[in-house]
Amino acid sequence: MAEIEKLRKSIDEISLEILNLLNKRADIVKQIGIEKEKLGIEICNPLREETLSSILCKNNKGPFSNEAIKRIFKTIYDESKDLQIVKKDKITSLKIDLGNEIFIGKDSPIIMIAGPCSIESEEQLDKTVSFIHEKGVKILRGGAYKPRTSPYSFQGLGEKGLKLLQKYAKKYNMLSVSEATTIENLKLVAQYCDIIQIGARNMYSYPLLEATGKLKKPVILKRHFSSTIKELLLSAEYISKEGNNNIILCERGIRTFETSTRNTLDVSSIPILKKESCYPVIADLSHSAGRKDILNSLLGAVIGAGVNGIMVETHINPNEALSDGNQQMNKEEFFEFINTFEKYSKIF
Repeated sequence: MAEIEKLRKSIDEISLEILNLLNKRADIVKQIGIEKEKLGIEICNPLREETLSSILCKNNKGPFSNEAIKRIFKTIYDESKDLQIVKKDKITSLKIDLGNEIFIGKDSPIIMIAGPCSIESEEQLDKTVSFIHEKGVKILRGGAYKPRTSPYSFQGLGEKGLKLLQKYAKKYNMLSVSEATTIENLKLVAQYCDIIQIGARNMYSYPLLEATGKLKKPVILKRHFSSTIKELLLSAEYISKEGNNNIILCERGIRTFETSTRNTLDVSSIPILKKESCYPVIADLSHSAGRKDILNSLLGAVIGAGVNGIMVETHINPNEALSDGNQQMNKEEFFEFINTFEKYSKIF
């Protein structure tokens, strides 16, 4: 046992030396990140990683195998990439000006975003907007481009839908938000809407994210149903690095084995996102639940978790909706929902 304790002491001393060297390396990595930011150089450099791995393997004298050395240093490379990202201020949260004297983020009241899943007709939109405006909602959502699982499902009205959205947002003095699905229709969404939405399916569409970053408009970035929190934050970086920090992160549920809801609302992501980034966070309750009978209960959970905004879907006649009728509230249901929202807002 005396010999084992002696060897363990040696391991502890070497481990501390490794720790000091790793932190020394990390300080240099952070300096490189600052210089890359100044020069506009990409953080990721796969060729350099490959070259360094080859050098390490050539100089490896064991007992670790070359594959083990590659795995160890792969972890170091990945952590080094995170260190090179010039972090936003994590203490002071952003306060984003959405227009019409509406703000989201630091010291701002919780905002409500409501409207139909899809813009189906002028009559449907007018009647729906009328009752959500009656309850004081200031931001109107509506889908004009609807990527659906089935190619035979209603795909949206396209530019015609955006024109209707703009028309009725102006009529009721509201801001508008709609989803851009491609770089091509992104230009139209930016032209007609006050806020651009990047849907869950496109969270990994990096060219679309970069193009959105160049527009400088407020952006709602939805979490993909299979993404981690870290992956969502890295997707936000694609927008931010193009100069647009007007980013609103959206938790809309993730895919789990549970089938009683459309997705599983990850309430824990809300405080984590607010802790790990400077961006406001909203929750899309309709898409996470896929049903409207539990929205009032979910509302209390996300408000208690510190959410900055709520997004829900409404329809003048959900039974006749061309998409997602089960999760859209009618007038009476929405009025009850807003009453609950006002009650919880006072509590928290």
